[in-house]
Amino acid sequence: MLNAIKQLFGLGPKIDYAELVKQGAIILDVRTKGEYGSGAIKGSMNISLDQLNKNLSQLKNKNQTIITCCASGMRSASAKNILKSNGFTNVHNGGGWSSLKSKI
Repeated sequence: MLNAIKQLFGLGPKIDYAELVKQGAIILDVRTKGEYGSGAIKGSMNISLDQLNKNLSQLKNKNQTIITCCASGMRSASAKNILKSNGFTNVHNGGGWSSLKSKI
């Protein structure tokens, strides 16, 4: 149970986000357009969490590595679960966007 909670919030084994990005990972920021407009990771894609289910077609390759992020890590954890439940196979919760930015 504890491992499941850790994985849900991206607290599992350390992930080299910089390496994933070098290998072509998509950074998916699930904050609102307004939040995204006030600062974001260069090159990231913005689909707000409440619009994610309707816009899954924008993520064409279900085997592509996707790193989700938001303001704190809560919405990105939800986004990871949505993507996984829709057949996306390689999804990581990057947590808060500013923290993720410092890791890549």
